[in-house]
Amino acid sequence: MHRLNDEYEALRKTVEEFSRDVVAPVIGDFYERCAFPYDIVAQMGRMGLFGLPIPEEHGGMGGDYFALCLALEELARVDSSVAITLEAAVSLGAMPVLRFGSAEQKAEWLPRLATGETLGAFGLTEPGGGSDVPGGMRTTAELDGGHWVINGSKAFITNSGTDLTGFVAVAAITGRREGGKPEISTVLVPSGTPGFTVSKKYSKVGWSASDTRELAFADCRVPEANLLGRRGRGYAQFLQTLDEGRVAIAALSVGLAQGCVDECLRYVQERKAFGRPIGRYQAIQFKVADMEVRAHTARLAYYHAAEKMLAGEPFKKEAAIAKLVGSDAAMDNARDATQIFGGYGFMNEYPVGRFYRDAKILEIGEGTSEVQRMLIARQLGMPA
Repeated sequence: MHRLNDEYEALRKTVEEFSRDVVAPVIGDFYERCAFPYDIVAQMGRMGLFGLPIPEEHGGMGGDYFALCLALEELARVDSSVAITLEAAVSLGAMPVLRFGSAEQKAEWLPRLATGETLGAFGLTEPGGGSDVPGGMRTTAELDGGHWVINGSKAFITNSGTDLTGFVAVAAITGRREGGKPEISTVLVPSGTPGFTVSKKYSKVGWSASDTRELAFADCRVPEANLLGRRGRGYAQFLQTLDEGRVAIAALSVGLAQGCVDECLRYVQERKAFGRPIGRYQAIQFKVADMEVRAHTARLAYYHAAEKMLAGEPFKKEAAIAKLVGSDAAMDNARDATQIFGGYGFMNEYPVGRFYRDAKILEIGEGTSEVQRMLIARQLGMPA
């Protein structure tokens, strides 16, 4: 898989051109206004990007998860807000329905998710939870007369409040096991359900053109049939979803890291200091070379993780490695690119300024860097 076949390369090139010609000229304005880019999302839908790993029988493109990763990398080379909108919509919104949904749930949601007409969201994190998902979970769902009654709140939920949002898959405590451990299940809550409140958008450091909100549930009632998969399997479902999502976030991270290289290669030929282009100075050359090494190494890591995932082999360790290496590369490259650009790197009108703001969350979202190290250690057989 380290050499792309013709089909993958054609997809990569198509998304590269779309990112350069359609996204790049306008995304800075959306970013400054903290506005969701509905027109760009609609064009991505028409291109089939939201349906890349969804089977044709459900209205998708019949591709695979690696195809999604290639698209995410190319989008993130230009802008991470657009890339995370796609990543969350597919890996966190559509894939749980595809993996665990009933025939009725798939028929209801997947055709619209595959075209980007509808976005799904993933309601896992809570205001007091963070990395301790089961221990910090307070949201509950209780059966009452054929309905789930949901109470609680969720934090930092991507794509949860757009005009396109169709549902949030909510992880909630549905009972207690022996010993008092929580039984966690997943329930689909359609947008607009009474008792389901979506807050105003967060004021974020980065990803400013994406939609992220806090959610509240107060005696929110949905049919019992909205249970996603088996009762009590919600935490296991989300662990599988996050393993796959980490490969996707790694691809997005590589895109940002490579975008920093792209911007620097242009800038060092134009910017002059002490009478000549700064690209002639060895200090700059070494810095850009190190940036390229990071991007290249991180790309190989996510390619390897995706290869194992598609082969049906265990890939938890490889996904954690890819996510850790990729987010480190993104953060380091964004810092170095900003340094190369000097004062201009601190201006939002330049892509590297946005890259710098966007990079930090990659070390936090979908499992912090500390969590990735913990997962890698456990996969090596070290004690929990």
